[in-house]
Amino acid sequence: MDIVNKALEFEQRKQVFKTTSERIEASREVKDLILDLNTVYKTEKDPKLMDIMKRLTAIKQKIEKRLKGRP
Repeated sequence: MDIVNKALEFEQRKQVFKTTSERIEASREVKDLILDLNTVYKTEKDPKLMDIMKRLTAIKQKIEKRLKGRP
C-alpha cells in the first residue's frame, strides 16, 4: 500500500507549479502513480483505489490543460 500513500501524499500536496518544467515533472509523476494504482486495482478491485485514481486523473487533466495552453 506504499503506492496508495504516495498517491494520497501527492493529492494533499500544494498544487502550485510555477514553471513549465515543474508542470511536466508533476504530470509525469501523477501519470506513474495512476498506472501503478491501476495495476494494483486490477488484482484487488477495491473501489477506494478507483476513487483515488479518478481524483488523480482530474489533477493530471488540470496540469495538462495548463501545459497545452488555453485557446
